[in-house]
Amino acid sequence: MADSLPQEQRFLAALHDDTWPAPSHDGSLETAGLDPEGLVELFESQLTSRHLDLQARRLQARGEGFYTIGSAGHEGNAAIARAFRPADPAFLHYRDAAFLIQRSRAVPGQTPIRDLLLSFTASSEDPISGGRHKVLGSRALNIPPQTSTIASHLPKAVGAAHSLGLWRRLGGGGEWAPDSVVICSFGDASFNHSTAQGALNAAGWAAWQGAPMPLVMVCEDNGIGISMPTPPGWIAASMRARPGFHYLACDGLDLLDTWRVAREAAHIARTRRQPVFLHMHCVRLFGHAGSDAQQAYLSAARIEADEARDPLLVSAGLLRRHGVLSVEEIAQRYREIGERVAREAEAVIRRPRLENAAQVMASIVPPSRPGRQAPWQGEVDATPAPMARLINQALVRLMTRYPHLVMAGEDIGRKGGVYGVTQRLQALFGPHRVIDTLLDEQSILGLGIGLAQSGLVPILEIQFLAYLHNAEDQLRGEAATLSFFSAGQFTNPMVVRIAGLGYQKGFGGHFHNDNAIAVLRDIPGLLVACPSSGAEAVGLLQEAVRLADEEQRVVVLIEPIARYHARDLLEEGDDRACCADPGPDYRLSVGELGQWGEGQDLAIVSYGNGMHLSRQAAARLEAEGIALRLIDLRWLTAIDHDALHRRVADCAAILVVDECRRSGSPSEELVTGLVERGVAGERLARLTAEDSFIALGPAATVTLPSVAGIVARARALLGRSGA
Repeated sequence: MADSLPQEQRFLAALHDDTWPAPSHDGSLETAGLDPEGLVELFESQLTSRHLDLQARRLQARGEGFYTIGSAGHEGNAAIARAFRPADPAFLHYRDAAFLIQRSRAVPGQTPIRDLLLSFTASSEDPISGGRHKVLGSRALNIPPQTSTIASHLPKAVGAAHSLGLWRRLGGGGEWAPDSVVICSFGDASFNHSTAQGALNAAGWAAWQGAPMPLVMVCEDNGIGISMPTPPGWIAASMRARPGFHYLACDGLDLLDTWRVAREAAHIARTRRQPVFLHMHCVRLFGHAGSDAQQAYLSAARIEADEARDPLLVSAGLLRRHGVLSVEEIAQRYREIGERVAREAEAVIRRPRLENAAQVMASIVPPSRPGRQAPWQGEVDATPAPMARLINQALVRLMTRYPHLVMAGEDIGRKGGVYGVTQRLQALFGPHRVIDTLLDEQSILGLGIGLAQSGLVPILEIQFLAYLHNAEDQLRGEAATLSFFSAGQFTNPMVVRIAGLGYQKGFGGHFHNDNAIAVLRDIPGLLVACPSSGAEAVGLLQEAVRLADEEQRVVVLIEPIARYHARDLLEEGDDRACCADPGPDYRLSVGELGQWGEGQDLAIVSYGNGMHLSRQAAARLEAEGIALRLIDLRWLTAIDHDALHRRVADCAAILVVDECRRSGSPSEELVTGLVERGVAGERLARLTAEDSFIALGPAATVTLPSVAGIVARARALLGRSGA
């Protein structure tokens, strides 16, 4: 095609050439199982997608549009959409506009052209994200929005597929029909991402063990990732013999071949409940995105060869070869759809956009729904016990009261957890509700996200806080963003229990002691709590489950490992760290503070292990005549700074004790909040851990706050030299 022609005219010019690219499998429509009307429908979905790509670039050039990662060259996925039911959940690649357009044909009342243009122009009337981002998504079409799709959505697709079999075990219910198939799509470059490999491994691992996994993973292979080529044959060689998977391949330029193979993939996944890897060969046209000049890394000959393989030309050839449409009729449909898209675009650019922070942030917090818990009819063991036992008792109650509650994590079932917190739970509730997972935190969190999207409420366990960091994007980029980017239409409520922080005895080093929580605290909408006692752990856990069930929130509970089995507070054998179980109705709401004492000389603000140390330090300071009050944060996000200020405002001095590192710690926010409310600097100090990893052995606590350190800092703050 002549380079001087605009992109929208190249297809029309090529229609009159005699060298149209031939389909790879030249069979009859009847053999393929597709009637002429179906072929025309697929072609029109392809044309619509292409014109939307072209219009997106025009709108961007005019300053009216803001997203140009298009689907050109991938339009064969329209045939994949037609091969599945519109009720099958689909987690889509960002080049799958033709899939969405084709699926919308099966659901009355859909307006995909207008909807996608509203998304391109970031209009607040965009029906999926409300103008927050360009995402492919639709509640009516069972397409949850994906924001990046560089493999980060694949673990939750595995979780969603697993949920279908789980709902069957639970007697029905859930977001999707029990015979549904989950579809997820991604590119050949994303295939190499560790998250993709983890998801593939998790799906195959589950299927190998006989677990139902009705999942079709579509790899749309255009041979290049932005500028880096994919080695020829790499995807096929990696997947043909992958354990647990059925490998199928199709020519994504050929609608009939894609339709035939996609139907086979859907049949295998739906009837055998096993995962399928559908390898769709395609081509990328127009470059990666609007700003991408592929001439910088592709030769002119390569670009020309790719354009000659345009799937629209292959489809036009099929229509002409099978006598469905003439060249003139094909050209007419191309022009008519282009004109319709242009008209819609001119109307859409006048629609409103988000104007202020409140509008942008309105969907960070999901909408509430009715609670689904049953009344507790059992007894409560009131024997004082350490934190681990009380958490275990609370989990038994919660699993009994919430039949849709599911637990998952490494070693939580047979072993009962590394610290025994989940003992007996699998025996009580079965391995389908207390799931021993493979050793992969990305897969654990992704499993939970997928289960939650299906209507379950998962409680996930991450064995150590240090193990979270290789998987934290499942919280940051997936779990916490779904409500935001879907205007509250999709949610994935969940509770994540993480054993963490320092002060362990006999087992340590920074792989098992970690006091870095900044990555959790700066995720919008994520709630983070940390108990300092067993009773608080029960109150926070029970509130976290309520928040997930009723308010659809994502809640992280950081459980101090050093407090799990601690019995003593001030001296050996005093058992004052043990608590009575506060019962099934005890909940500590977000921002609710704890307080010990009413003294006005010094207020100590802390949480977790810091409260344990502060109570020991308080005993020494009170012996010196210092009147104290201790304030326990409990919640490390959504802190009620006004309430905290009211609790400490009448004290002569305020000390914040923070076991996290000095940089990025909660104490930075706490001190700032108090200063903003008029607390003078000379009244206020903080004691934190050093900016260091935690060492092994006797040096494990030297970088952390200590009782002696708290006492010394308190004395200095009050101007006292000591006892």
